Amino acid sequence: MTMWVFGYGSLLWNPGFAPAAQSLASLPEYHRSFCMRSIHHRGTEEKPGLVLALDELTGASCDGLAFAVKAGEEAKVLDYLRERELVSSAYLEKVLEVDLADGRRVEAVTYVIDPDHVQYCGGLELEEQAHIIAHAVGGRGPNPEYLFNTSAHLHELGIQDAELDWLTERVRGLIA
Repeated sequence: MTMWVFGYGSLLWNPGFAPAAQSLASLPEYHRSFCMRSIHHRGTEEKPGLVLALDELTGASCDGLAFAVKAGEEAKVLDYLRERELVSSAYLEKVLEVDLADGRRVEAVTYVIDPDHVQYCGGLELEEQAHIIAHAVGGRGPNPEYLFNTSAHLHELGIQDAELDWLTERVRGLIA
């Protein structure tokens, strides 16, 4: 059976592995939001940034990409993803059903926010998110770069995300 991975943020533009295939996909009952304080990759403990996470929300749906892992590389990919995504235990690794663009429903390894974790910050106003993102820098670079890359790749894929579009324009204005 093929192992799938669902990407909705930086995995869209930097999966970190070469997939056997990929497909537009939708994950029901979750939405993409800047609801996780980043103290490693896009901020520091002293000045946290924000990164995207999947926050559970009844009736919501998140569009992204599902990546099929090459046969025989499942353990290697899972080890890589766990090292990358579980660095602070703010994400929970779940296997969730996603709907592929061709109508198939598959199970995919998905990283969702732990709402009980100290880094969870769901519900921040967009203006506050913009100010945090505009000024944070972490081990993987400036927080705005993360926002801009994700937003650009969503557009390339034809995925609409009004909140990310608003944040992109606002953060560009703040750093100009």
